[in-house]
Amino acid sequence: MGLIADRLSRIKPSPTIAVTTKARELKAAGRDVIGLGAGEPDFDTPDFIKEAAWDAMKAGQTKYTAVDGTPELKAAICAKFKRDNDLTYTPDQVTVGTGGKQVLYNALMATLNPGDEVVIPAPFWVSYPDMVLLAEGTPVFVSCPAEQDYKLKAEDLDKAITPKTKWVILNSPNNPTGAAYNEAEMRAITDVLERHPHVYVMSDDMYEHLVYDDFRFVTPAQVAPSLYDRTLTVNGVSKAYAMTGWRIGYAAGPKEIIKAISKIQSQSTSNPSSISQAAAVAALNGDQSFLTERNKVFKDRRDMVVARLNAIDGLSCPKPEGAFYVYPSCAGCIGKKTPEGKTIETDEDFVTYLLETEGVACVQGAAFGISPAFRISYATSTEALEDACARIARACTALS
Repeated sequence: MGLIADRLSRIKPSPTIAVTTKARELKAAGRDVIGLGAGEPDFDTPDFIKEAAWDAMKAGQTKYTAVDGTPELKAAICAKFKRDNDLTYTPDQVTVGTGGKQVLYNALMATLNPGDEVVIPAPFWVSYPDMVLLAEGTPVFVSCPAEQDYKLKAEDLDKAITPKTKWVILNSPNNPTGAAYNEAEMRAITDVLERHPHVYVMSDDMYEHLVYDDFRFVTPAQVAPSLYDRTLTVNGVSKAYAMTGWRIGYAAGPKEIIKAISKIQSQSTSNPSSISQAAAVAALNGDQSFLTERNKVFKDRRDMVVARLNAIDGLSCPKPEGAFYVYPSCAGCIGKKTPEGKTIETDEDFVTYLLETEGVACVQGAAFGISPAFRISYATSTEALEDACARIARACTALS
């Protein structure tokens, strides 16, 4: 009998974390590496949020809190949903976890039985399928290729739903592609879901505030109020407020699910950090104007990276509506040879080649379910991005 549980054989470590770790190790060893692997804003947490954390510490808010969030934070989350999404929730419909990832994981663990299916549009965030597998569910992938702007088509969703489907996971703006659903596109999806009353909707809205070109963000329960009672709307402070390390995510939805999530959390991590929760209250209730300034920087970077990548022979990069990722196809480089005579057979070969020859760390498309492509995070300095694009161009030109 082995020491390690069988369920661990179903999953693999996070590829995005692996790439970031490798880039860090190479940097520590003296290599000149530009890390474009991490989904983490290069901006600092705004000062007013840090000050709220400091005030909370000075006021002695350093003890355990309610398992799934303080009353103050739950009130701020309810206010945020009303203000930004026109959704009305009460505090007993809200849960707070140690990052959005924990909230998603808890929700799947709390609701999936062996054999339950979860529909996941691809490209997907790397953790969705593994979380489903850990919870003994079955991921069902629906391919959303570049030709359809990496977005789920209503008819493809309809085909993927079976009597065993428990959840559909929607992520807009999307990680890894940055693709986002406008109101008409979201309506087409929710129309399908309305016809399948046994299916619940998990809406991962983590990149809600990172949208460009006058794009208007919508979330499923807002577009289709009939889905309100079977939608878990998940969000957090990591991306918009540059608070990745503070580890606060939250969700609102049916009381039954919220209660079950709290039960799991009570026996795993207990409450998220009391200090981080106080900071999150300030983030959600405070002045949001800095988001506009930061989005302008992200948009300029996006435009520059998309233009530079599309000028490279062998690459093709759609322009995304949101988040801080681009997801270029490297189909034109597959089958070519490196100067060392090695054939690039997969997108994993391609990103390995970029890292080894030019010191640019990206994540292969295979990790996200659509190949041959790779993800670049443009949440890093404009200078570093310009340098990285020049290096990628050099690497592609060297292929024959």
